[in-house]
Amino acid sequence: MRGWRRIAGIASIVAVGWVGAASAEPEKIYVADEEANTVSVIDARLWTRSAVVPAGRGPHNVQVSPDGKLAWVTNNGEEPKEWEREHKGMAKREHDAMGNPGEVWAIDTAADKVVVQVRVGLHPAHIVLTPDGRFAYVTNGGESTVSVVDTQARRVAATIPVGASPHGIRLSPDGKEAYVANLKGGTVSVIDTEARREVAKIPVGRGPAQVGFTPDGRLAFASLSQEDRVVVIDPAARKVIRTVTVGTVPIQVYATPDSRLLFVANQGTKRSPGTTVSVIDLGTFEVVKTVETGPGAHGVVVSGDGRYAYVTNIYANSVSVIEVKDLKVVTTVPVGRGPNGISVTP
Repeated sequence: MRGWRRIAGIASIVAVGWVGAASAEPEKIYVADEEANTVSVIDARLWTRSAVVPAGRGPHNVQVSPDGKLAWVTNNGEEPKEWEREHKGMAKREHDAMGNPGEVWAIDTAADKVVVQVRVGLHPAHIVLTPDGRFAYVTNGGESTVSVVDTQARRVAATIPVGASPHGIRLSPDGKEAYVANLKGGTVSVIDTEARREVAKIPVGRGPAQVGFTPDGRLAFASLSQEDRVVVIDPAARKVIRTVTVGTVPIQVYATPDSRLLFVANQGTKRSPGTTVSVIDLGTFEVVKTVETGPGAHGVVVSGDGRYAYVTNIYANSVSVIEVKDLKVVTTVPVGRGPNGISVTP
């Protein structure tokens, strides 16, 4: 199961949800340490790891709620107890291969403890929340669906079929649409969040891993992990209008609050790790800077005040902090093994 979700090359790739603009700087940064089965909590003012939260098997992506009170995490559920495996007469690998549904857990950001667990579909990858925090949308890569989780009732309210192997997901700034990167489908699914159904598929290219929007809603994006490119989408026309060449195996993308720049994390492969973040000027659609971060640059998020971009380095077990003004790394924070998704409090 983890093999599908753990990015092990160009064919299996991955990313983080959009956080709206805010005036105050974030207090905490949450990182899904997929190989450590934990979530690391970073103090955003001191840039040090302040807590480690057990987060189930293979926590892949994390998203802080709009009100900052909960950090939602996707995982493969809890580790089976030894006696359960023995009782069923199967090894751990065989047990995992049975395809148990995944889960989303919510961490109370005040106490940094898990307070909610909801079962969703097979191999949940990414999670995003509606602007009011009432519903969460979760991509289930193992069954090509999206679960809609009622965050108050703490249950799945709807299941939406999408393209093959959905991975990254983001909501439009107004919350009316969800874009889903169908990793093996070569498309981006468009979900009407009111009707809760797929209303369009946008052909984008090979290996779309993650999507994103500018906060002004003018543009959308998809990273093409198998083409080393990012496509620019016109959300109104629902078609690709530009293609920009970036680094090897681009994964997560994230725009600055002023909709001026797009950060693209270039992961590369384990054998040949990418170590950079491409910065695209959204006025000219050109890469204006390539920032050296760490091996396996994967997840990226920009703080609500636009001062910093945070990048997970999955092969270095660290997070790079980039100052947006100068486009330079100002510090690197050690976290758990295999850091993947990343999110900040508003």
